[in-house]
Amino acid sequence: MKKILAVLALTLPAAALAAPGDMNVATFLAKADALRAKGAMALVSSDFSLLKNEGNAAGEAYRARLAKERAAGKPSSCPPQGAKLTSDELLAHLRAYPAPARPRVSMKQAMADFFIKKYPCR
Repeated sequence: MKKILAVLALTLPAAALAAPGDMNVATFLAKADALRAKGAMALVSSDFSLLKNEGNAAGEAYRARLAKERAAGKPSSCPPQGAKLTSDELLAHLRAYPAPARPRVSMKQAMADFFIKKYPCR
């Protein structure tokens, strides 16, 4: 049984083994573009839930990071209470990364970069 599990683990794509929020920007954008091409059928795609979970996990990770930074007196951004971003804002931000850099940037980092850029502390 252990051998079977080991073989299965080696054959799964890295994205499937990654924790939510760890998907890279290139993969996220590729899946988002594929969903847009499906039109209304995208809502029943498993990738729709996957991307939603990725975005939520990345947002939660940044909120937790920001709470620690605030406690230390050095927040990386100063968003207003309840600040949210739309899918269009997120996709525009992700597309702003140069294509060669996208595979190296996690969604957690991209979410942090978004809030740092949009809501700098003054």
